[in-house]
Amino acid sequence: MSAAASSAPNACCAVLGAGSWGTALAIQLARNARATVLWGRDSAHLAELARERRNRRYLPEAPFPESLRVEPDLAAALADARQVVVAVPSHALRELLQQVARHCSPQTRLAWATKGFELTTGLLPHQVVAAVLGTEVPGAVISGPTFAREVGMGLPTAMTVAATDEAVAREWAQRISDLNFRAYTSTDVIGVEVGGAVKNVLAIGAGVSDGLGFGANTRIALIARGLVELTRLGVALGARKDTFMGLAGLGDLMLTCTDDQSRNRRFGLALARGEHIDAAQRAIGQVVEGVLAARAVREVARRTGVEMPICEQVYRVVHEHASPREAVRELMSRALKPETE
Repeated sequence: MSAAASSAPNACCAVLGAGSWGTALAIQLARNARATVLWGRDSAHLAELARERRNRRYLPEAPFPESLRVEPDLAAALADARQVVVAVPSHALRELLQQVARHCSPQTRLAWATKGFELTTGLLPHQVVAAVLGTEVPGAVISGPTFAREVGMGLPTAMTVAATDEAVAREWAQRISDLNFRAYTSTDVIGVEVGGAVKNVLAIGAGVSDGLGFGANTRIALIARGLVELTRLGVALGARKDTFMGLAGLGDLMLTCTDDQSRNRRFGLALARGEHIDAAQRAIGQVVEGVLAARAVREVARRTGVEMPICEQVYRVVHEHASPREAVRELMSRALKPETE
């Protein structure tokens, strides 16, 4: 099937994952009467979505468009879908793709809104996709500075769609964009994915910093030096440096580190208050992706020989129960060096 045919206005799109971000993407894709199906693992939750015509648990302010259908059966959700968006956490990506592989045709267009390295392998999402579905699948990553609540409400938003094939990125950008949602395209899949993976770790650090009362100077220093770490790792993995100055790099990092809609930032604030890690995650009520990402980023950085001191200290606080104040002291007592190093 040609790109033009698969991007026809009435082509059905399936969104797999009925959390806050998957629901927001389904709402956005269904706007302008575009046929969209939303699937999730929790059948009871899906029944509630179908009955209420909104996701009261995560996005109560965002009613579903008439063209959005909730479907509890994965095979039925994929039956007529020419385009599929996977919107699940990184630890669930491989298993879901294995199920998807049994129902999709070679003509299916795939995109993923998953952020983070796979914990057991250190693979980025596009590498997991290739391992499960093969390298010939035309795929794209959807990423950038977006909070689900604001997308669901239709507030003006810009983000990035990246694919190695520019035509595939452009096809998805056209499908998801409207007057209040603008998608920019990129061919730097690695850069866009690394930005999405590392920013969650740094956002925990920003939350800890603000929770300890360290102020605006500390916050901006953490963000600026965090961007250096993020860029350093991305370039080592094959990304383009300029990607990290765009929406999927600096944009997503700033958003996640500075606004309390960020689950990772709120998690850091809770740690600074002395809350136990498990209690903080339960209170947030959704996956805090930076928790697993802290471990994965640390392993990838060590394997590639990339120095990431802020991410290292976030790992120590989250996984080794280091004192947040001790972690800050470790960072501030490091040897002085030129800023460009």
